Amino acid sequence: MLNKVIKFFIFIIIITSLFFLISLFTKKKKHFIKEKFSPFECGFDPFSISRLPFSLRFYIITIIFLIFDIEIIILLPLPIISNISHRSYSTAFLIIIFIFFMGLIYE
Repeated sequence: MLNKVIKFFIFIIIITSLFFLISLFTKKKKHFIKEKFSPFECGFDPFSISRLPFSLRFYIITIIFLIFDIEIIILLPLPIISNISHRSYSTAFLIIIFIFFMGLIYE
């Protein structure tokens, strides 16, 4: 089993290295244009004052996205763990879901 895992990781490293090398050799040479390669942040001019007020709606949307993102990461192994029937696992996941729900309500 361990031998298969090591072979899999070596295979993944070889594939990613191959893709990286292909992208290095096939990329186009680009000329540096200041306006084209400057960051574009929500319509703000990157060369002006950086302390401009922004809408609170962007902040709330970001927080809600983070809550759902972390919730998905934590709840993703739930089907695997649910095969092991322990009452403590289901109780822990119900507590975690409740905490996320309360955070969502708070936001």
